[in-house]
Formats: sequence, structure tokens, C-alpha cells
Amino acid sequence: QVQPVESGGGAVQAGGSLRLSCAASGRPFSPYFMGWFRQAPGKEREFVAAIRWSGGWTYYGDSVKGRFSFSRDYTKNTGFLQMNNLKADDTAVYYCAVSGSSYWYRISDYDNWGQGTQVTVSS
Repeated sequence: QVQPVESGGGAVQAGGSLRLSCAASGRPFSPYFMGWFRQAPGKEREFVAAIRWSGGWTYYGDSVKGRFSFSRDYTKNTGFLQMNNLKADDTAVYYCAVSGSSYWYRISDYDNWGQGTQVTVSS
């Protein structure tokens, strides 16, 4: 069973940056996609970004395009979400998940989830 573990969350002022990491344990590790999702209090979980593990193609939600960047270290089974120019609206718990499906946007296809890491952006 693959188990993603997130790290790197914290508190930052608006305009600042954070880098989240997602280290996936378990073997074998060959997902189709690794994804980041977030959930703010009282809101539904929303798609943030996804990376096709083999090939590295990336996809982003409209609200983070141009500010967030998803990369991965293929040899360490670790993904990185670089978040720049953070806004108060980015405040949420960020979850990493992996999927064996080719539908990167379909949250229901992600079947292994981390525990989440809190990101708080103050204005």
C-alpha cells in the first residue's frame, strides 16, 4: 500500500512562499498521477495541481496557475509543490494523493491520501 506523507506547511504572510513535499512510501510506487488538493473550513476539497509521474507533465487549478509549480524527484518518490505569491484565499489543509487513473482532475480516482498539512496565509 502506498502511503503519501506531506510536509512543509506553515504560516506565512500574503505574498510569501512555501514549499510542500509529498513523500510516498510503499512498494511498488508507479502511480499515473500524484496530485495536490486543498480544503478550507466549510468548503469542499478542491483540485490544486497534478503531475503525471512518468513524464512530468503538470496540470493546475485555475486559482493557482502562474503561482504554484509542481515538480517531482522520480528517484525518491517525492513530489514538491512550490507555492509563490500566496494569498489569504490559499489558506487550507493541503492533501497529497496518488492515482492509478489517467483522469488527473477526477478526485474520486485518487485512492491513497496523506493526512494533510496546514497552510495559513495572513493578509
